[in-house]
Amino acid sequence: MKLFKKFPDTLTIILVITVIFIALTWIIPAGQFDRETVNNTEKIIAGSYKRVSQQPQGIQAFLSAPIKGFVSASLIIAFVFLIGGAFGIINGTGAINAGLFNIIKFSENRPKYKVFIVPAIITLFSFAGATFGMSEEILIFILITVPMAKAMGYDAIVGTAIPIVGTGVGFGGAFSNPFTIGVAQGIAQIPIFSGMEYRLFVWFTLTAIACFVITRYAIKIEKNPEKSLLYGTTSEDTNSMVKMDHMELTIRRKLILLSLLFSIIILIYGVSAYSWYITEICGLFFALGLTAAIIYQLPISKAIDDFTEGAKEMMPAALVIGLAKGLLIITQEGKIIDTILNSIVAITEGTPKVISVEFMMFFQSLLNFFIPSGSGQAALTMPILIPISDILGISRQITVLAFQLGDGLTNIILPTSGVTMGALTIAKIPYNTWFKWCRNLLLFLVITSMLLLLPPLLLFEW
Repeated sequence: MKLFKKFPDTLTIILVITVIFIALTWIIPAGQFDRETVNNTEKIIAGSYKRVSQQPQGIQAFLSAPIKGFVSASLIIAFVFLIGGAFGIINGTGAINAGLFNIIKFSENRPKYKVFIVPAIITLFSFAGATFGMSEEILIFILITVPMAKAMGYDAIVGTAIPIVGTGVGFGGAFSNPFTIGVAQGIAQIPIFSGMEYRLFVWFTLTAIACFVITRYAIKIEKNPEKSLLYGTTSEDTNSMVKMDHMELTIRRKLILLSLLFSIIILIYGVSAYSWYITEICGLFFALGLTAAIIYQLPISKAIDDFTEGAKEMMPAALVIGLAKGLLIITQEGKIIDTILNSIVAITEGTPKVISVEFMMFFQSLLNFFIPSGSGQAALTMPILIPISDILGISRQITVLAFQLGDGLTNIILPTSGVTMGALTIAKIPYNTWFKWCRNLLLFLVITSMLLLLPPLLLFEW
């Protein structure tokens, strides 16, 4: 008798991983590095690793991890609910659907331009990931890109891949991301955002691959909808391609769309110039929802109903984000992360340069499974990898590049990433379907990244 009659859903996957992590706290010896705080960043002190008393987690950890995860991720969860509510009001005005209808009409009247719409939007998301580190914000745009893709004759996978893969390759090929490049280069004691020329080439290469693969899939299913990985699934009603009914783009709806565009511009500026995070972004889009209600002259009762309905749609995503955060707490309380870090880094010492630099990238990808946070990984690994790279004769710029490639790309598929799993939940895409679609793309990106690490190592000094 099979344990699962069908592939388990997202919540089940996370609970299974929780059990695995608890088991690891019994198997992996507990240990920790000494840490110091420099410029508000907690860093590991290289060579300070020591064993500590075992901290095995058990039933109590399994039962308490969800609530601890919810407390730890409370800002993100509140963000999801309030953003969902704000977009519920905007959707209630019909402004987004009317705008999408006009995009579809434009692509139908000028079919030769339609093929450029998806790659153009992917590039924008990639640029956002590469510059100001867009991450949680993609949960906002899933509410726009999925209906847009479906209305264009594609499927929800295309609409979900645009922001997830776009920001993923942006993170991997980042050239001025303060959360990855900034922190890592600061710890490595090299000028912040230096080496940008080659990183721009890396970013362009990875973004081009993402644009090609996603656009190719979109064109394929537009010609034959049966080739969609969602075709014929139990979620076909919500994820199959749809035809959007005509909705007039009235003056009021145009003003609402202009307000949305203006809010996105403010978002980009606020994050870049003033380090805005969830609180400020949430306030911005809550104000957008109120503005939309006022412009469209929605009755208060209708606006509240739309807000409540929009927030209710975010419930599955909020659950996923809270539970995923609980996974990290188990590894922290079990004190196994530093042991994993110390053991794997020890393997790197004494190996040839080419092997070592590739191993650094894969090591970061492995660590990303346990700690899906770029700045958190930088603070953990850079103080240890930098001395090793100096001994091996590998430039610090290459070490930072290996870190960012290993950290950024795997985010698009990790089941421990609250943002990725939350986005899939909002889009109603089963994880196994996403994994099946994404695995070849990720393999292509990883092989390309391995090759991109070689020129600065073998051909020129960086």
